[in-house]
Amino acid sequence: MFVLLSQLRSLRRSTALTRGSTPRWLGIRHVDAGSCNGCEHELGLVTNPLHDLQRYGLDIVASPRHADVLLITGPVTTRMVEPLRIAYAAMPTPRLVAALGDCALGCNVLGHPDELAGPVERILPVDIRIPGCPPTPQQIASQLLAALERPADSGQPLAAATAVAASGVRTDGERIRD
Repeated sequence: MFVLLSQLRSLRRSTALTRGSTPRWLGIRHVDAGSCNGCEHELGLVTNPLHDLQRYGLDIVASPRHADVLLITGPVTTRMVEPLRIAYAAMPTPRLVAALGDCALGCNVLGHPDELAGPVERILPVDIRIPGCPPTPQQIASQLLAALERPADSGQPLAAATAVAASGVRTDGERIRD
């Protein structure tokens, strides 16, 4: 394990990968609301060593209770409306919603109209919109990082979460990791 970590460190140095400037962390809970899996493949590429969002403090988490961002892919099917609301309600505040891909944004790329509930913003308030079919890993990474870098006094929807992440304490009093 030590050898692998040493090799990873030297690879990061040789490709000029740096860590984020300030220690913070946002947990991302991904929910597939009925997609073709194109966005999921691209989202998986965002966590590879080339893009490596973990070095900026963005990480995929397994539970909405640990998440700060609910990332939704695919058109919202009628059967996924209630599970999305449950996942959103389980998240600590402040909570954010990201719609990834044209289907989640309501461009009607995929699905039968009778089985679709509409775009994500009809069900939940969307803070981050990432268009594309599917969006490239660069687009996904840049949108998530741009949202994280918004200044705390800008009045943007992500300002509260960025301030919480920078302080290291959630609103429920629980510390978040650096």
